[in-house]
Amino acid sequence: MWTAPVIVLGAQDRLVLERRVASPTTPQRDVKRALIVLKAASGMSSRRISAEVGIHESHVARWRKRFITEGIEGLAERPHPGRPRRLAHDERLAMAAAATAERDPDDPVAMWTLDELVEILAGQGIVVSRSQLGKILAQMDIDLRRVRGWLNRRDDPDFWDRVRDVCGLYLNPPKRALVLSVDEKTGIQAKERVAPDQPARPRQPRRREFEYRRHGIAKLVAALDVATGEVVAQEIPRNDSENFCRFLGTIEARVDPALTIHIILDNGSSHVSKATRAWFDAHPRWEVHHTPKHASWVNQIELFFSILQRKVIRNGSFASQPDLVAKLLRFISDYDQHAKPFRWTYAADPLKAT
Repeated sequence: MWTAPVIVLGAQDRLVLERRVASPTTPQRDVKRALIVLKAASGMSSRRISAEVGIHESHVARWRKRFITEGIEGLAERPHPGRPRRLAHDERLAMAAAATAERDPDDPVAMWTLDELVEILAGQGIVVSRSQLGKILAQMDIDLRRVRGWLNRRDDPDFWDRVRDVCGLYLNPPKRALVLSVDEKTGIQAKERVAPDQPARPRQPRRREFEYRRHGIAKLVAALDVATGEVVAQEIPRNDSENFCRFLGTIEARVDPALTIHIILDNGSSHVSKATRAWFDAHPRWEVHHTPKHASWVNQIELFFSILQRKVIRNGSFASQPDLVAKLLRFISDYDQHAKPFRWTYAADPLKAT
């Protein structure tokens, strides 16, 4: 009687296989192969594995044998032999060129379609079906349907001077001074899930109800103390100069009068308006440092907003707009108890080709 060879799993191989089984993105064929090895390592027979995994016993034997001889690499899918490519290198380059070419700006249709590309290629003597063209473009990572937004930074003669100025405050803060990074976070939606989340379980991630109720939006203005990492924030009814200057007045009243205050701001309308400039003129101990346009990455408060987004907003459920604001401010209060300054490693110099 034939006996299946014994499988002994090392700790690292077991961890890799268990992660494959637990991951929701692992293809089912790979999940089954990992389960076969894990169950075989526990002493289960091939017949029983076949019944539990839902794969023929001969296939169970194949994957057991392949794991023993080749390890985890043996569980990977091998390329299948087939007929030689009918469409060779030059034809495929022509497909990529056609798919990535700019359309006529006067053409009312904004994006290429597979049918249009098939016609264009046919005019070049390349005969290809719509489905085959789609597969070939996918292999090249060309997706006609996806659009990723980006913003082309305009040339600014002061760009590097402003970057160097702001980063210099981070790297060498002046003495007897307070350095604040300030901005607003607006449009924070108070969403309430119609059903509570289901907690994560073995082989199943946390599950969340898609439907939610909207309870309005919240707006915050916040200031990050670059030296300590502490954050001061207030809710604002509108993102305008009046509310921004009111927030500045709150800080002015709380800071030692002997300290100079360096404030880092972007170029938002509430930060460059006549009313805001007049407020700074009336408070000469404030020194304003504007980041370059489209360079929010220079402002450290954006790092904190990213933390706030991940830990509170993204996965939160809020019964009302006041509930959202209360949770945001409570998180900031708790955050300040253990706040640490961000480690800023940028050298404050423009990149240069070597």
